[in-house]
Amino acid sequence: MDTLSIGFIGGGNMARSLIGGMLAAGHPPERICVADPDPATRERLQREAGIDTYTDNQAVVDRCDVVVLAVKPQVLKAVATALEPARRPGQLFLTVAAGIRTDSLARWLGSETAIVRAMPNTPALVQAGASALYATPRVSGAQREAAESILRAVGLVQWVDDEDLMDVVTALSGSGPAYLFLVMEAMERAAVDLGLPRETARLLTVQTAFGAAKLALEIEEDPAVLRENVTSPGGTTEAALRVLGEGGLEALFEKAIAAARDRAVELAAQLGE
Repeated sequence: MDTLSIGFIGGGNMARSLIGGMLAAGHPPERICVADPDPATRERLQREAGIDTYTDNQAVVDRCDVVVLAVKPQVLKAVATALEPARRPGQLFLTVAAGIRTDSLARWLGSETAIVRAMPNTPALVQAGASALYATPRVSGAQREAAESILRAVGLVQWVDDEDLMDVVTALSGSGPAYLFLVMEAMERAAVDLGLPRETARLLTVQTAFGAAKLALEIEEDPAVLRENVTSPGGTTEAALRVLGEGGLEALFEKAIAAARDRAVELAAQLGE
């Protein structure tokens, strides 16, 4: 991995988080570069990461073994189509643009291109992300390892063998932080309405969410078991969970994640034309 040259097209938040994670993991800065049209973005990356930056996307393709497509989905077609003449045999293209299927990218980049599609989420910004990866048949074992290493620098990585499941991943972990932030908002607001100072309610809510997630990660128990362990018969937690159950919380989450999955399918069709 340390011997590979890795270039980013697009220097936004996700690119910066991945670069920061790779540098923290020991990847040499001289083997990382970025192309971005914005002078302020390039200056910030040079200053903070000590890497080379370019205005021309082709400079990244000419130099790198792995090209990370970190642009907005709406512009990916134009970017990828322009790169098609410049790509070289043996290069890996890793896309972190949400919603674009690999068959669309293969049309734009060329059918011989090795492509890995990644679905990271925003906690990657603090190296606590959850990412799923899908590789096309042209991706070698070494290229799979390279793609995994890049995403693993900012959190957990899981592979899926069926690209259709990436739409489920988008609905679950891609959009998932927003669901949990909404729950945290509601918990904090309820505590404030019941008399707690706002700052106290906020800190207790955030730490409770962090602690619950950490417990679920580090103790090999099903979440249902962890929930039961907190729920004493006739106690306060049972009273709260009864209200949530009567309100149809589980059914709402099922409908919400299905709606997000369906929208991901629609966007993939629109953006991949």
